[in-house]
Amino acid sequence: MLELHNVSVDIAGVPVLRDVHLVVPPGGRVALIGRNGAGKTTTLRTLMGLLPIRAGRIAIDGTETTGVPAHHRARLGIGYAPEERRLFGSFSVRENMLLPAQVLRLPAAEVARRLDAVFALLPELKDLAPRRAAGLSGGQGKMVALGRALMVGTRAVLLDEPFQGLAPALALRYADTLSRLHQALPDVAILITESNPELLRPLVERSFVIERGEIAAA
Repeated sequence: MLELHNVSVDIAGVPVLRDVHLVVPPGGRVALIGRNGAGKTTTLRTLMGLLPIRAGRIAIDGTETTGVPAHHRARLGIGYAPEERRLFGSFSVRENMLLPAQVLRLPAAEVARRLDAVFALLPELKDLAPRRAAGLSGGQGKMVALGRALMVGTRAVLLDEPFQGLAPALALRYADTLSRLHQALPDVAILITESNPELLRPLVERSFVIERGEIAAA
């Protein structure tokens, strides 16, 4: 499903990823573990086409996507929830969630179907739907970012440090949501980055360790 083959990425002339080889199969639950600055976020941004690569290749569902723009990768069914959430504060929760589907110009009936499916999985978002995103807590914002990613993530979902900054009770709720996500959508590949492997141990099937931009262990 998601494949990086010997991918190298430079940012401002500085090597950040070095020959990264990573595969997430259809329906797979994979963790990318590493310290801050190890290259986790860069890996996800590279998969989404937000950063150019210096060497290697990327494939999504067997389709070569190395030079494909980010918005076209979303059309392939890849949802992305960045660590910093990136919600539009003046938009309501519902508007934030609908935005990627509207950008992709999905039919209204399909948008409604997907929104209902996300609300079924994350019922708290239905209660929050009319609220402005600027008034959300950090944990609520993480949930909205996940819901937004699921609106387009029909094949794969990329979650960047989803537990970062969450109180223990919220972290448990988020972990429970991810478990239910896999049960509800068993064919969707999930790639999660995290600095603490213990948080993800019950949720994933395989973990990769990244250090200084290289996959150090699996």
